[in-house]
Amino acid sequence: MAPPFPARARILLTAHELFYRDGIRATGIDRVIAESGVAKLTFYRHFPSKNELVREFLEYRHRRWMAWFVDALQRHGGNSKALVPALAEWFGNGDYRGCAFINSVGELGETLPEVMEITRRHKQDMADAIGKLLPASRQRKRQAMDLALAVDGAIVRAQFDESPEAALASLERIRKSLLGSGRSAPPPAVRPMRS
Repeated sequence: MAPPFPARARILLTAHELFYRDGIRATGIDRVIAESGVAKLTFYRHFPSKNELVREFLEYRHRRWMAWFVDALQRHGGNSKALVPALAEWFGNGDYRGCAFINSVGELGETLPEVMEITRRHKQDMADAIGKLLPASRQRKRQAMDLALAVDGAIVRAQFDESPEAALASLERIRKSLLGSGRSAPPPAVRPMRS
């Protein structure tokens, strides 16, 4: 029989499950304490405040999600075509509740600035992982950012649609449109209006 996780790990894993499934504001500290099986004093020794727990939850989620994402992209071919099947894996999971980072920003906004900082870093790391799938070009960074934005849109749509197929199909159309020929059309020239 394996020994139980240390108290800090139990608290963090419990918070991860509850915050992601039910939301940060809807999950009180007393519930995290009860479900993790630790004493209140033990909880506060490891996490002096709920804000500290929220920061640790997002850092943990970032590491866990990015490890999964990079692995899934490689398992599905390691190129831009891997994006949709990798996300289909996640969207098809019965525990799928959207992006923990988008959800956290929606819940906490500017009330906890660290949430915004962690989310920006997470989204940049996601875009960087997408960029590694793309052929080398001067447009690669911009294309990766465009695809990352499309991924975020697909994540949100898959969260409320009855099934994720429409979100995935839209994402695939965007991917093909951006990368279809391997080249992107230059943006239209801005011409001054004539009066």
